[in-house]
Amino acid sequence: MLLDEDSVMGAIGAAQRLHLSSPAVSRTLGRIRKVTGDDILVRTGHTMTPTPYALGIREEVHRLVRQANAVLAPSRELDLAELERTFTVQCHDALASSVVPALVGRIAEQAPGVRLRVLAEHSADTDDLRHGRVDLELGGGTAGLPEFRSETLGTDPLAVVMRHGHPCAEDLDLPAYAAHPHVLVSRRGRLTAPIDDVLAAQGLRRKVIATVATVHSALRIAATSDALVTTTAILCRPLVEAFGLVTRPLPVESPEAPINCNWHQRYDSDLAHAWLRDQVRTTVVEVLAR
Repeated sequence: MLLDEDSVMGAIGAAQRLHLSSPAVSRTLGRIRKVTGDDILVRTGHTMTPTPYALGIREEVHRLVRQANAVLAPSRELDLAELERTFTVQCHDALASSVVPALVGRIAEQAPGVRLRVLAEHSADTDDLRHGRVDLELGGGTAGLPEFRSETLGTDPLAVVMRHGHPCAEDLDLPAYAAHPHVLVSRRGRLTAPIDDVLAAQGLRRKVIATVATVHSALRIAATSDALVTTTAILCRPLVEAFGLVTRPLPVESPEAPINCNWHQRYDSDLAHAWLRDQVRTTVVEVLAR
């Protein structure tokens, strides 16, 4: 900008265009002179005149500035037809079976160059989301640190899953619920759940015979035994139907299970990542509405 101002007001004009003070522009000019070994601008009477070197590099400097602006200015347009990217989503198997098939179809229709990599949950917390190895985490948990973002996409009521012909299939009350064996789903291997506090308040206690990491494993046990599995009603429906099981309402009031989407703040302004979040949000809402 200094080379665009061809008068005694050059430094002042450049300062105004750069939203800097005149002394700040003068200091910048001094640093440029030190780096190039050239005066760049010299006084001629009451005006400032560019040196031959400055005139010679003016067009090249303009080109470099335009390139820098193009690189640094965030793009506000997303061409889905040309987008080529692999997104990694981590979720439990119930979400993978109920949401992912529709999500894959939606993404393939809109952005054929995008690939989706779906990973199972870990048994312990990891830094995968922080370090970009995972783009989105879907599940019941929320990210507690300020560097993470979390959005609740919906909720899913709890239900009790059992085999056809189970003694509780026709009449499931709280005492019967507590009297039968249970299989818990916990990626951490926990042997208790919030429902146990509800039972304890009623003077009841259930017998947990196993805890497994996936809904799939829990339902396999329920399919061949009298074990009950307490899990989400809608997200688990594809797996429940695949095993030929039945569901009954939980015989006590309980909060619905949240479905949360977590990501790192580095992706807040990433247009492609924001588009992915929109697709996940829309798909989850549609699945829950069925």
